[in-house]
Amino acid sequence: MGLQSGIEWTDATWNPTTGCRRVSEGCDHCYAATLARRLKAMGNPRYQTDGPDGPGFGLTLHWDKLEEPRSWRRPRRVFVNSMSDLFHPAIPQTFLGRAFAVMADCPQHRFQILTKRPAHMTKVVPRLVAQLDQIPSNIWLGTSVETTAYRTRIDQLCATPAAVRFLSLEPLLGPLPGLDLGGIDWVIVGGESGPEHRPIEVAWVRDLRDQCLAAGVAFFFKQWGGRTPKAGGRLLDGRTWDQFPDTTPTSSG
Repeated sequence: MGLQSGIEWTDATWNPTTGCRRVSEGCDHCYAATLARRLKAMGNPRYQTDGPDGPGFGLTLHWDKLEEPRSWRRPRRVFVNSMSDLFHPAIPQTFLGRAFAVMADCPQHRFQILTKRPAHMTKVVPRLVAQLDQIPSNIWLGTSVETTAYRTRIDQLCATPAAVRFLSLEPLLGPLPGLDLGGIDWVIVGGESGPEHRPIEVAWVRDLRDQCLAAGVAFFFKQWGGRTPKAGGRLLDGRTWDQFPDTTPTSSG
């Protein structure tokens, strides 16, 4: 686990799997693929499998990391699979079952699972929940939406049983007007970073903030982006937006 994370909306990262495959425009400049290539070159044993999207980025299951959260005593928000996607279709149900059981057994933490594959997530999560006999209140499920072409991911997320549901609108590559935020507890917005970063417009961000305010949804503005993640800062109309969903979930089902 990364005991500390530079990602503003989480405290730590936990990667029981590594590696992935690009699925949409938001993946074009994938930071994880770039980092995996570097880690392979450094000899990191967890990044030695190549994949379609580069050296060291082949999907790899790390069974030995599944039990790690049981040893963490201080409560944390934990981003699950910052270097992969827990709902990659090649990850077996047995592995997912173990991961969910461990998370459910660690209620002191909030596990934030973000996927670009909510259609697969909505198929497998009901079986995982049935094995646990409950919807764990500390497991938050989210999906990424970068343009209007992927708005259907929101519907798929809302069709998935979860205590807390969230959207990551990052990298935001276009306007997202008129979102249906019913069943959504939290929205994260951010611009792209890196040498080939694509532009973000203030009007897109303001509109999303206003949609969240109108719907009573927690709004978190992560960054404007630029050549580095912090290049453009985080201020929107003179303030930072660091809202989180209530720790007591309100949209289970």
